[in-house]
Amino acid sequence: MTLYIDPPTWPGRGRLWSHLVSDVSFEELHAFAAAIGCPPRAFERDHYDVPEAHYADAVRAGAREIGSKELVRRLTAAGLRRPKGRPAPAGRPSGP
Repeated sequence: MTLYIDPPTWPGRGRLWSHLVSDVSFEELHAFAAAIGCPPRAFERDHYDVPEAHYADAVRAGAREIGSKELVRRLTAAGLRRPKGRPAPAGRPSGP
């Protein structure tokens, strides 16, 4: 099981955010996110938004810290990338 998280550099709603992804499956991603207390509403297409205050929790639980560009490369290589405006690939669940 390998989950990845980028640095909390994405601004929104008065906070900084990270993206949590899996390069294996959405099932793995959802299970890990639930285990660290991410609510289902934090899932967006292919990642979970994790507030800066919970970044260290994700890392302590086993998420590997990588840069944002590398995170997107790994997600794309795994066939799990879902850019805005594109439907989910056939046979892939769309959410938790």
